[in-house]
Amino acid sequence: MKVLLTATVQSHICQFHKPLVEVLHEHGCEVHVAARDNLAEKNGLKLDFVEKVFNVSFARSPKSKDNLHAFKELKRIINEEDYDVIHCNTPMGGIVTRLAAKKARKNGTKIYYTAHGFHFYKGAPKKNWVIYYPIEKFFSRMTDKLITITKEDYELAKRKFHCEVEYIHGVGVDTKKIGIIPIDEKKKIKKDLGVDENTKIILNIGELLPNKNQKTLIKAIELVVNRINNCKLLIAGNGRERESLEQLIKERKLEPYIIWLGYTTKINQYLNVCDVLVACSYREGLPLNLVEAMLCGKPIVASINRGHRELVKNDVNGYLVSPDDPQDFSEKICEVLQGHKDYIEVALKMADAFTDKNVKLELESIYNL
Repeated sequence: MKVLLTATVQSHICQFHKPLVEVLHEHGCEVHVAARDNLAEKNGLKLDFVEKVFNVSFARSPKSKDNLHAFKELKRIINEEDYDVIHCNTPMGGIVTRLAAKKARKNGTKIYYTAHGFHFYKGAPKKNWVIYYPIEKFFSRMTDKLITITKEDYELAKRKFHCEVEYIHGVGVDTKKIGIIPIDEKKKIKKDLGVDENTKIILNIGELLPNKNQKTLIKAIELVVNRINNCKLLIAGNGRERESLEQLIKERKLEPYIIWLGYTTKINQYLNVCDVLVACSYREGLPLNLVEAMLCGKPIVASINRGHRELVKNDVNGYLVSPDDPQDFSEKICEVLQGHKDYIEVALKMADAFTDKNVKLELESIYNL
């Protein structure tokens, strides 16, 4: 079997689809990737685990002329390579790919699309339903299998869309890279960060974008440090909001409590030394970093949204709060930091279904391998 994976950017494939590629390789499949090369922006990421990579100029904006060029280039690639399955990802990657693959599908190529979180969901702005819902429903007619990673998306698509719909537990966290490490290693990581062993560490992971809502977290930290002054907030990620976040931190005189990590491939280290993972985003599909935190036995304080609801249960493995309520965030963070509850056992148990081992079995079933 010959398979093409597409996405808007190559880092998406690197970060989320290595388990799928491993499954395909285990069954003797040849795997190609077509996506825009953005790996220079992602320190440490390499797309070196597939047979062929095409740099195709997808753009996230539907208004960009780059997508027309991407359509033409992708259509040429599809016609020349003769794939058995084309598996597309990301909104624009999915749209452009399905348009480019119309002829191939008529000739027998199967088209799969993984929805990493629809823009329309319970509580989404009305405009999201008006714009994105009709588009996804229309393109389901050009899809053989739609793969969803949240139960909410699955139930909706199963009722409303025009294709076979599957559900899997996310993209599969690599348990060889993510998990609990020895105490001595944790001590060294804290030392390298310049914090003592008694410092409470709050971790936030994600691109610095408006949707990730780090501003609410910073406002919450101002309240946290009034109660717990031996704490640090680690922010892992980069993005266009960095400057405005730095300004907010400066205005509130929080510089001594913040450590910027930038984009990092050492997430497992920081998850192991943190006391709580905090996520404030407005919208999520199924956030990988929450599952990774659970595999490290960590509690989570997260905003109420579709993806977070899938993973966090109040007073079980953490807490869910309103994304625009820094007061509630601070209270729940303090409750976790000052409490004596051991989250390890319940976190590991809840994360098990989302590991690469389990998701690989689900992908084998979808691909009929």
